[in-house]
Amino acid sequence: MELRHLRYFLAVAETGSLSRAAEKLFIAQPPLSVQIRQLEEEMGTPLFVRHPKGVRLTAAGQTLCQEARELLDRAARLKEVLQHPGEGVSLTLGFVPSAASTVLPELVRRLHKQHPLVNLQLREMISTEQVEALVAGHLDASLARAPSRHPRVVMACTMADPFCLALPRDHEDGAAPVLDLRQFADHSFVGFTRHRGPAYFDQSIHLCHRAGFSPRIRYEASTVYGVLDLVGAGLGVALVPASAALLGVRGARLRPLRGKDSSEVLALLYRKADSHPLLPLLEESVGLIFASLREKLNRRLSETLPATGP
Repeated sequence: MELRHLRYFLAVAETGSLSRAAEKLFIAQPPLSVQIRQLEEEMGTPLFVRHPKGVRLTAAGQTLCQEARELLDRAARLKEVLQHPGEGVSLTLGFVPSAASTVLPELVRRLHKQHPLVNLQLREMISTEQVEALVAGHLDASLARAPSRHPRVVMACTMADPFCLALPRDHEDGAAPVLDLRQFADHSFVGFTRHRGPAYFDQSIHLCHRAGFSPRIRYEASTVYGVLDLVGAGLGVALVPASAALLGVRGARLRPLRGKDSSEVLALLYRKADSHPLLPLLEESVGLIFASLREKLNRRLSETLPATGP
């Protein structure tokens, strides 16, 4: 099998027609049909079902379609590195908003220190979008807020980042080491704007429902900073990731919740069997950063004084 077989296969898969694919590839249809038959023989299974109006992928063809895109992306990246060795290697990294101020600054510094010419592309995405982009080959790695169970995605390292309750600095319950969310059923809540932070919004609603009530959301903000600012102004309480304690927002304090969900983690994800040259450095760097952040979080969340202000 050669790379051109995969390019021809993808052209047919994307157009749904041998004739249209031949036009796109600037080749005649008979040679294209021969190439597709050769690929099917080598794979040992039909990749397309022929019908009068064109072709459609079989189950095996759908699987190969995904693999072929990744192989061609990897081949293109290798060619670029070999042709332009002085320009460094590219790395496309997805991240959730909670990682932007806690993990990314130190991670970017470490990557540039080891590879000054690295072409680093950063994309803010929710966790489910990151997994889809990883599998499709649009991301090389990602910092997501949920463990992935996709068979083609590896969860390299994790840091527990459960949701905590953010309280105004002078709230009477702020000195308690652990809080029961049920006792805040009658409080006003500051929530995340759903269309800007759907994962945070949904998780907050889920935690309140699990505690036996629906939150009375009086105010909304689109970022963790905005939510904590409104809490600090005394407008309500809010459910935010524990890592928000590291943001230094004044006027609010965070307290752990009783019965926290151990599945709430910040994780480094990448594709299984990916040979990207920066993955070992990325995994080592994120592991060290997670370890450092864990220590800081443990100190912040165990303090009796406000965790996000003096």
